[in-house]
Amino acid sequence: MRNGVSLREQLLRRKPVHALLGEATGGLRRTIGTFQLTMIGIGATIGTGIFFALSSTVPKAGPAVIVSFVLGAVTAALTALCYAELASAVPVAGSSYSYAYATLGELAAVAVGWCLLLEYAVSAGVIAVTWGQYLNDLTERLFGAQLPAAITAPPGQGGYVNLPAVVLVGLCCLLLVRGARESAVVNTVMVLLKLGILALFVVVGAAGFDAGNLHPFAPMGFAGVGAAAATVFYSFIGLDAVSTAGEEVRDPRRTLPLAILCALLVITAVYVLVALVGIGAQPWTAFEGQQAGLSAILERVTGGGWPGPVFSAGVVISVVSVILIVLYGQTRILYSMGRDGIIPPVFCRIAPRTGTPVAGTVLVGGFVALIAAVVPLDQLANLTSMGALVAFAVVSLGVIILRRREPELKRGFSVPGYPVVPLLSIGCCGYLVYQLPAGTYLLFGGWLLLALAVYLLYSRHHSRLGAHGGKERTP
Repeated sequence: MRNGVSLREQLLRRKPVHALLGEATGGLRRTIGTFQLTMIGIGATIGTGIFFALSSTVPKAGPAVIVSFVLGAVTAALTALCYAELASAVPVAGSSYSYAYATLGELAAVAVGWCLLLEYAVSAGVIAVTWGQYLNDLTERLFGAQLPAAITAPPGQGGYVNLPAVVLVGLCCLLLVRGARESAVVNTVMVLLKLGILALFVVVGAAGFDAGNLHPFAPMGFAGVGAAAATVFYSFIGLDAVSTAGEEVRDPRRTLPLAILCALLVITAVYVLVALVGIGAQPWTAFEGQQAGLSAILERVTGGGWPGPVFSAGVVISVVSVILIVLYGQTRILYSMGRDGIIPPVFCRIAPRTGTPVAGTVLVGGFVALIAAVVPLDQLANLTSMGALVAFAVVSLGVIILRRREPELKRGFSVPGYPVVPLLSIGCCGYLVYQLPAGTYLLFGGWLLLALAVYLLYSRHHSRLGAHGGKERTP
């Protein structure tokens, strides 16, 4: 026992919503509007799935990968409605970590927080590494040679360190340190560029569309569709990134739900349209092992004309926005966890000049850069999906709990079709988790055991809720 509180009481103690809202009145600066926040959601999402995932998911599902994207989008849509309600009721920086703290208790919040750390850090590393595929494609098209494998591949894959990935992460961290508003402006420009080059792909790629490439439509059956949907689901984590900006947006009760729903509509339309054109432009068997896949499709369609290099150049520039926003979301979740005493307070220290958690941003950037530099990440997309799905299911469950526990709480948005929609969201998340391979469960279980060890050795002794017998101290 500590302060007369048993371990069970420590594990289940909840942080009151009024305490979360009280903390959101200081520290971070509210400088982001609805349009910029919508661009954050799009920027963190479009790029992870559509630029890189087709080469790994089409071999699992065949042309029916289109259905996989739709299945992922339906799950994300159901969860997005739940996110919108909780974000409007509890507009704070911690996203689903904070929602779990208010509804399920401290242990659940710690588990969700670590799921988000896994989800964000690994996905940032994956994107930084695979970004190099388009960089190599561009250098080969422009200069006739790729960058040396020694500085573009991790150990075990023909190299020593992925230097371009490290440089990319470092530049994004420098921008984040300058401020949230500056980062949001740069992200908006890159997202518009990204949507432009995807429009180019759809227009040019449609010229090579062959309906025959859609047959057989589902060679691996529905099992293949489900497996591909589970893998590609990590590409929808941008919706969570929107809610991490809860303490930096103006009029959060209106802005957060609106931005989440608008971002989801754009993301779903782009994913399905690009996947349909890509599948129709080349046989599904050609996707396996294909690098810089969309650029290769344009080259196939045009016979090597200008669209391929232009597309690769656009990807090299615009995918920076994904890394930028994923790192942004990671630092804000750690900011909330540090403020609660769950992790060391260095992560929640705000630099007065910039209004940003500079030390936390540097530490996060260093960790992600290390992952991207030396760790082969071929199998970790599934692990990212697992973290995202668990966090999404907790958000949906949190809607039900908070409705029952605090029905009078002010909400800027309410889930339509309650409680059916939250329950469907939980069910869809559970189905996609079931589709993940056994190895992912083992890695995820090991990660949660690490989280539990850190909680027992550090977090429960430093938790602000535990400082006065489970009562939250005034910030």
